Amino acid sequence: MKLHELRPAEGSKKSRKRLGRGTATGQGKTAGRGQDGQNSRSGGGTRPGFEGGQMPLYRRLPKRGFTNIFAKKYSCINVDRLNIFDNGTEITPELLLERRVVRKLNDGIKILGNGKLEKNLIVKVSNISKGAAEKIEAAGGKIEVI
Repeated sequence: MKLHELRPAEGSKKSRKRLGRGTATGQGKTAGRGQDGQNSRSGGGTRPGFEGGQMPLYRRLPKRGFTNIFAKKYSCINVDRLNIFDNGTEITPELLLERRVVRKLNDGIKILGNGKLEKNLIVKVSNISKGAAEKIEAAGGKIEVI
């Protein structure tokens, strides 16, 4: 089988209904919307969550907590991910992004202490956990918070 020979399964694709194309089609004139009412009009219908005038669920439930708009979102990686680098490498957020260790920088990089580190590295990141700092220093590396 070749790519140009691929076809969808028989009966899996249906052509859409062509509405409002004359009375002979069976979907002419009102185009399947009925005679009158809110839903027969263009732009008619109710918004999502409308419950016919009853107090909607999203307003009946109590509000909880808040969103801190000043919160920093760090891209987190574990110490064991740094083993891909050679000894003495200076690790910066740009290098981590370039080597695809992280996908996005967000507000900075945070290193967490899961796993083992066998390389001595110079690490320059925004934030670091206590366990990760101990493991990097134990392996003979240096830490610089930027």
